[in-house]
Amino acid sequence: MRIALHTRVRADRIEEYEAAHREVPDELTTAIRAAGVSSWTIWRSGNELFHLLECEDYARLLAELEHLPVNVAWQARMADLLDVTHDYSEHGAGAGLPVVWQL
Repeated sequence: MRIALHTRVRADRIEEYEAAHREVPDELTTAIRAAGVSSWTIWRSGNELFHLLECEDYARLLAELEHLPVNVAWQARMADLLDVTHDYSEHGAGAGLPVVWQL
């Protein structure tokens, strides 16, 4: 399944956000892949962030990562950099952007 998400980096933290993503912990990327993600891309326009994930089951992904220590630490780091964060709770499964048009 494909999931599109929207988050927002703080305007004064863009450089730190991009630097953090050059150093995503291997343990986290391994866990993300193990939870069924085959691809995850983030685009930035100003301070708006758009994510596209391809995964087996988005709700399962969230459940597997929500309490995983490496993800909890990463999300705490991101919370300092973001105005709109990625919701890893069970309620976050409905956070995907609705499809408006597709070719």
